Amino acid sequence: MSRVAVVTSSPPIAEGGHLVIARSLVRALGDAGHDAHIVITPQNPFGRQASAYLATWLTDVRSSEGRPIDHVISLRFPSYAVRHPSHVCWLNHTMREYYDLWDRWSGTLSPTGRVKERVRKLFIHAADRYLLTRNVRRLFVQSRTIQQRLSMWRSLRSTVLYPPAPQRPYRCEAYGDYIFMVSRLTPLKRADLLLRALATPAAGGVRAVIAGDGDERPALERLSRELGLGARVRLLPRLTDEDLLAHLSRCRAVCFPPYQEDYGFVTVEAFASRKAVVTCTDSGGPSELVADGVAGLVTAPSPDALGAALGRLTDDRNLAERMGAAAHDAGAKLTWTNTIEQLLAVQ
Repeated sequence: MSRVAVVTSSPPIAEGGHLVIARSLVRALGDAGHDAHIVITPQNPFGRQASAYLATWLTDVRSSEGRPIDHVISLRFPSYAVRHPSHVCWLNHTMREYYDLWDRWSGTLSPTGRVKERVRKLFIHAADRYLLTRNVRRLFVQSRTIQQRLSMWRSLRSTVLYPPAPQRPYRCEAYGDYIFMVSRLTPLKRADLLLRALATPAAGGVRAVIAGDGDERPALERLSRELGLGARVRLLPRLTDEDLLAHLSRCRAVCFPPYQEDYGFVTVEAFASRKAVVTCTDSGGPSELVADGVAGLVTAPSPDALGAALGRLTDDRNLAERMGAAAHDAGAKLTWTNTIEQLLAVQ
């Protein structure tokens, strides 16, 4: 049995998908007979990133309570700055605002702010390149989307290792009369695209449930009213695990149309619930996992295309069931046993 530290970062008092994956990894390591624990490192606001990298660099993960830690698996910026002789990174993502989202994000800054952030961007790029090449024994990434970013921005080589679904009691009770979306409500998740798709003629009979919290909720509520969607759309708050599994088990299909998502484990959660997934060609991780026309539908990121896909699944329950069965088979190929073997094989 090995002692393993799973290291990830998180803002204070925050909950995100990366923490779910971290906890699932710890549980899988425990099931495999290892003594595994999560170590949370800081993720500071903009302007204080360097101090977070330094604090993580100085964090001692070689031992705990007088006993050595045998292996370290880091997940997310800047957690890969921890130092350990047996350190593998299984990367969720780097700080995207300084990579693929730079133009979108920096365009909102003042000229002075843009200059300051450009300097910080140079620091982040240099630090990430050093840490991901010199500070880890091997670099795994959780999707081809992440792999392509690293290759484009930093010419870094990596191995794709998709996370399986978290260990939850998934089930399929029915193929109900609504499309389900669960996500943080932020612009990159594009819940607004789903609402606009529902307003197209091809999706005239489609109902949807959207669950999650986030800054975009008021705008989504306003958009739903403006589009006249009425009772066809329900906006729910963040769900308990029990309610989440219930909706996954009863919906017709899952819609997840984010922009360049790093991974999006709701896709494999839908698969585990025997539900097809509708996503977009530019959605990143989800579009890698969904075989178009087999385990779901991959459409252009437009309201008309997405609406047509949603209407197709709503109108044809048998199609939703067939795709759901194929999705379940695809998801079953991703196992925690294989994940643990790969992550620890190079230690």
